[in-house]
Amino acid sequence: MAIYVVMEPPGRGEKPDTTAFVRDGFSWLGFLVPPLWLLWHRLWIEAALAFVTMAFFSMLAEGLSLGLAGPLLSLLVSLYVGLEGQALRIAALRRRGWLEWGVVAADRLDDADTRYVLEAEAHSDEQAPPQRIVPDAAHARPAHMGIALGLNHTPGRP
Repeated sequence: MAIYVVMEPPGRGEKPDTTAFVRDGFSWLGFLVPPLWLLWHRLWIEAALAFVTMAFFSMLAEGLSLGLAGPLLSLLVSLYVGLEGQALRIAALRRRGWLEWGVVAADRLDDADTRYVLEAEAHSDEQAPPQRIVPDAAHARPAHMGIALGLNHTPGRP
C-alpha cells in the first residue's frame, strides 16, 4: 500500500478538485531521467541544478580522464532525485502556498482520492474544539524548578 501526501491549494474553498496527491516513495523515472522528470513536475530550478551538476561531473571526469568516475558521480544525482524527488515536489507546492492536509494510504491514486474525500467530509461535519485560554507563560511555571539537566534559568528570577 502506498502513502500519498495530500496537498490543498491556497484557496481551498474555491476549487476543491485541484487537490494534489504526491506519492511518497522512490521515483523510478526521477532516477532514470532526473532533469526531464523535474521539468515535467515544473521544478525548474531543481532541473537546472541537476543538469548542471551532471554535466559538471561528466566534464570533470573527462578532463581529468577518470574513466567511470563521471558516470558514477552522475548516478549519485540520479539516485538523489529518485529518493528525494517527491519531497522536492512537496516543498515546491509549500513555497507556492499549498497546505498539507495529511496523508492517505491507498493502493492507487483513485482510492487515495476517494479516501481523502470521505475523510474531508467527516472532518468538516465535526465542530471545531472550543478556544482554550492559555495562561501567561511566566505564571504557568512552578515555583521550584528542582534538579534538571541542562539550562534551567528562569527569566526574572535570581
